[in-house]
Amino acid sequence: MPNHKSAEKRVRQSKRRNVRNTAVRSAARTAVKKAGAALTSGDRQAATAALAEAQKALLTAASKGVIHKNNASRRVSRLASKLAKLK
Repeated sequence: MPNHKSAEKRVRQSKRRNVRNTAVRSAARTAVKKAGAALTSGDRQAATAALAEAQKALLTAASKGVIHKNNASRRVSRLASKLAKLK
């Protein structure tokens, strides 16, 4: 239990941030899973569209500080290399 006014504020802030971070992280994970499924299906157009969505979700998460920017870049790079091998 917080004993100071500032500690109570920190608890409120952390609850709000936790909700936002969870939603952003979940959206990024879902987009990456969809991109992976599209890549394994072999449909190049669907994979390209799914990769764009995954990239957007990952970079959004990185810009909000939910994940590290290098983590987002690495994951986008891995998906893009899989797409390149799909040719």
